[in-house]
Amino acid sequence: MSDKKKKAEISVGIFMIVGLLAISFIAIKLGNISLFGQDQYSVIAKFTSASGLRTGAFVEAAGVRVGEITNIEFDTVDYYAIVTMNIDNGVMISEDSIASVRTAGIIGDKFVKLTPGGLDIYLEDGGEIYETEPSINLEELISKYIFESGD
Repeated sequence: MSDKKKKAEISVGIFMIVGLLAISFIAIKLGNISLFGQDQYSVIAKFTSASGLRTGAFVEAAGVRVGEITNIEFDTVDYYAIVTMNIDNGVMISEDSIASVRTAGIIGDKFVKLTPGGLDIYLEDGGEIYETEPSINLEELISKYIFESGD
């Protein structure tokens, strides 16, 4: 095999490896996959209604994304929506914080907004936020206004 052909094959091989590494990096970043352990902790909140909220939606505090919703399930005993959230490790949530379901923008994507409390006691992995506010149901407000305005 000639030196020119060998150099060309080596160049193509290096180019392919660099390309695969770049594609892998982009896929990991876009998929929010953590390769080196958990850099978040989990907390739950029980809502009377989690209507419109979905897994993968973001959790926000002071207008900054600090986590994401990982699971939403129904409590068949107490009839609550149990929302599990992964919160970034650097974010400390006080025990008396409030979790509210809010709407982002015109499209209407739902997210959880965390409002800090005043306690110096913070939630740990597996902790629960007891103060919650469901999203405002516009249909209920309109129907309440229409039916009560006739009196």
